[in-house]
Amino acid sequence: MQAQTVHDAFQASAARWPDQPMMIVPRAPARAYLPDGLTLSYREAAERVESLRALYSAAGYGLGHRVAMLLENRPDHFLHFLALNALGASIVPVNPDYRPDEVLYLLDHSEAQLVVSIPSRVDDLRAAAGQAAHRPPVVPVEPLPGALPAPRSPAVAGTPGRDTEAALLYTSGTTARPKGCMLSNDYHFAVGETYLGYGDLASIREAQERTYNPLPLFHMNAGIFSFMGMMLSGNAVVMPDRFHPGSFWSELVETGATIFHYLGVIPPILLNQPPGPDERRHRIRFAVGAGVEPQLHQAFEERFGFPLLELWGMTETGGGFIAASEPRHIDTRAFGRPDRDVLARVVDDQDREVPPGTEGELTVRRRGPNPRRGFFSGYLKNPQATDEAWRGGWFHTGDVVRQDESGMLYFVDRKKNIIRRSGENIAAAEVEAVIQAHERVAQVAVIAVPDPMRDEEVMACVVPMPGAAPGPALAREIFDWCMARIAYYKAPGWVVFLDALPTTGTQKVQKGNLFPEGEDPTARPGACDLRALKKRDAVTAPRR
Repeated sequence: MQAQTVHDAFQASAARWPDQPMMIVPRAPARAYLPDGLTLSYREAAERVESLRALYSAAGYGLGHRVAMLLENRPDHFLHFLALNALGASIVPVNPDYRPDEVLYLLDHSEAQLVVSIPSRVDDLRAAAGQAAHRPPVVPVEPLPGALPAPRSPAVAGTPGRDTEAALLYTSGTTARPKGCMLSNDYHFAVGETYLGYGDLASIREAQERTYNPLPLFHMNAGIFSFMGMMLSGNAVVMPDRFHPGSFWSELVETGATIFHYLGVIPPILLNQPPGPDERRHRIRFAVGAGVEPQLHQAFEERFGFPLLELWGMTETGGGFIAASEPRHIDTRAFGRPDRDVLARVVDDQDREVPPGTEGELTVRRRGPNPRRGFFSGYLKNPQATDEAWRGGWFHTGDVVRQDESGMLYFVDRKKNIIRRSGENIAAAEVEAVIQAHERVAQVAVIAVPDPMRDEEVMACVVPMPGAAPGPALAREIFDWCMARIAYYKAPGWVVFLDALPTTGTQKVQKGNLFPEGEDPTARPGACDLRALKKRDAVTAPRR
């Protein structure tokens, strides 16, 4: 019988591979959480999941409910997910870097019934939840209460199935607020099957792989993509709290990792580390990721001894394409060809397919009668945005690519008003809305500027209010204002002051005309470099 939920598939894997490791936390003596590390087998994980399922069930959680979780990169995230999935409830992962206003928006928009948090963040979340419309209770994950607060409304009658929402992930779009992507059980299965179906250099062996993924679990990559691929094949996920250059290779060796996931920022950092014995003692067969600079690709593979396989995907589309077959064209930004199941078209602004070699927007769909099969179920409370993305029966990715005669796709740029910094998608409109609220700002436009380490950085182009003196002091004031209101990575790394912003006849800012063609805005006299202040743990009170 076909598994209907992720929990069904997990139970089948636990029955087939009970003694295989499922989740591995590397040792980290300086870390307060599990400094000695942890290995959970499928049997042990199943026992914990069943205990949690019973706890949630006794409180009344079930079909139609959502539970928000701020559990960082811990096994608890997956254990609670599987327990709730068994009951038909959906999880809403919370980015630990969100500020109170961002958390408040997420709780109100998702209508979460409960929040489960690491102990150190319970007070913060309770403060935000206290301002939410439904005021969801907040409980610590450890020690977890023996009885959970009951949901404010009863569960929906019925049995969870393939179409049931399993997770609600928030992803930045072109609007000022993130959009909630509804992701079903079927989406999770499609993602896992994509991971297992790449083949060639990305082939997966049953019960032999250990995938080291340092990316955050509130993202689809670590939270769904690698997890589903490993769980469906009796393999293990290795869960560091984040990427640590100094201990990276030793953790790979210690945990026996055979695969790892990367962002474009990771290869240059590793190449800049001094050589050490562990960088060749590892068991890595290949790595998967996106954004490695072509000029570094070959040097990385020659030094460390395994291929970096570039792939493409989005939260909305689940799995995507991968350059896992030779020739991989590693001196370019190639990311694979359409496969047997996912089709691609490159189109112009009128949705007309363009000839090979011509740049255009990447659009994708599933082969067969249902183009949306295995994709996201839609944007929560935003059917207009869902329909717009799917116009003409193809999902419009917003990514500009070109395709050669062989079908290979090459990344060119992002069409959307999105800044991608170290793997985080930042909506410029959201940052603009925060800066515009500052009393000394008359106008603002936020753009992406290239950054050698972070791929892109946030630049705020500010027109000061009359009487406000442009310069480093005002730039710092604006930066501190942002740090108190939005996640640290969204704050401007650069601020430049302008006399006016170029606009259209309808007063829309023409960002393409902010600077002369070919000019580097960061080199402009008076541009204020604030990148050194952008730190994860920085907490700044707003200045008035």
